[in-house]
Amino acid sequence: MLYFPRWKVWGISLLCLIGVLLAVPSLLPASADAYLPRWMQAIHINLGLDLAGGSHLLLEAETADVARQRLEAMEELIRREMRTREIPIRDLSTSGGELSFSVRDPAQADAAAEAARAQTQLVGLAAQSDWTVRSADGGRIVMGQTQAGINNAIDQAMEVARDVIDRRINASGTLEPTIIRQGSSRIVVQVPGMQDPEALKALIGRTARLEFKLVDTTVTPEQLQSGRAPVGSQILPMAEGEGATHIAVQRRAIITGDRISDAMQDFDENGAPAVTIRFDNAGSQRFARVTQENVNRPFAIILDNVVLSAPNIREPILGGSAQISGSFTVQTANDLAISLRSGRLPVELHVIEERTVGPDLGADSIRLGTIASIAATLVVIAFMLVTYGRFGVYTTIGLILNGLMIVGIMAFFNATLTLPGIAGFVLTIGAAVDANVLINERIREEQRRGRKLHDSLESGYREASTAIFDANITNVIAAVLMFYFGSGPIRGFAVVLMIGIITSVFTAVNVTRMLVALWVRRARPKELHI
Repeated sequence: MLYFPRWKVWGISLLCLIGVLLAVPSLLPASADAYLPRWMQAIHINLGLDLAGGSHLLLEAETADVARQRLEAMEELIRREMRTREIPIRDLSTSGGELSFSVRDPAQADAAAEAARAQTQLVGLAAQSDWTVRSADGGRIVMGQTQAGINNAIDQAMEVARDVIDRRINASGTLEPTIIRQGSSRIVVQVPGMQDPEALKALIGRTARLEFKLVDTTVTPEQLQSGRAPVGSQILPMAEGEGATHIAVQRRAIITGDRISDAMQDFDENGAPAVTIRFDNAGSQRFARVTQENVNRPFAIILDNVVLSAPNIREPILGGSAQISGSFTVQTANDLAISLRSGRLPVELHVIEERTVGPDLGADSIRLGTIASIAATLVVIAFMLVTYGRFGVYTTIGLILNGLMIVGIMAFFNATLTLPGIAGFVLTIGAAVDANVLINERIREEQRRGRKLHDSLESGYREASTAIFDANITNVIAAVLMFYFGSGPIRGFAVVLMIGIITSVFTAVNVTRMLVALWVRRARPKELHI
């Protein structure tokens, strides 16, 4: 017990000092941040929606859009596959939610059906096919989507949508959003500190499906007015401020936003806000080839089926970049750049529930939570001082360090503190002295057995440590399971509980033992009063 190496003293002291320093920015008022070093300003605890206020949205996916996109993707895939296998087809149709086509040479019908089946795959636990392939009258081959395939596509689309929303919100500078799936087609979004739900909806609600398509100049004004386009073309609305109300474009896109590697807010040659995009290698090559082949032809820049602009290709664009201009402000151009950079939403989302939580309730919760934490700490300190005397003082020091280290570790990871997190903090403070009670009572037992002072201290810490570690390992397992399977408030509680268990064991076993060892070495007491 008397032997406590110098390196261990310095190591424990250094860890405690680091924990306290990390806690300082979160304990000081916001006005004091300017006086702190730059590295300390970035270390702080984020407040959850229930404490800081913010926006809550419940989004629901347009699942019918997933089936339509799968149909379009399969149409393009079949065209390419049949061209690769040199199987001429005709009358390719997507009417009725099914894909059908005829083979020009009846002798190749079986080969075409086999090629179509090769594009299907097994999904789900039951290993069902995502498409059905059958032969119809007249030698047509018909492909239909199965419910298992649609469900699997919806599940994948919702996972991608959740990741895209997370990237968009974090790119806007807002930290620690809560984004979780609810059911098969809904996503809950909670953003603490963001009091403008309209701005949030504008940021995450845009599908950001960017397409470049050639303009169909053969369409007459009468066809535009009636909304009828030739086969292979479509009529789309123009963005406000672009003059014409509608324009005809080819259905097949020359390049899509999937090939974008970067996007940023910029200014065009007239000083107006714009968005500059860069394509990846494959996109750059395709864009250069198409612009070389279509010089002096107009092409449309389309975002979510709205034509932003339709400039002429004056010369080949070989640099792998393009600029999108329109009726942008700096903010809307920046939001569009964020949407394009984070990727497009694979499915359209609609807001079905919207709530704004004010900061007043959170301020009351913080005040009452602080009072509860201080009261719990003072009561525990008073109990330990009365019951264990000098050892109660060491427990008090460890308890205070424990609280500061919890705050410091949470601040280092920029963790989010919620109302259940405050409850977890109070619980941790109350339970933090359990280890010291075990140690002190064990030391008392050794004294009653007639052991010497040093032997009582050594045996008390050694024997109690085993029980302390065993008990807290089970608590950590429970906290990990709550964090993994829980969401929102439950995860906030689990985070504080896990950190509190680790720091309480460290301060109770290592810090108090170091203090006791230093006291015994310095004072060399003959008797032990505990």
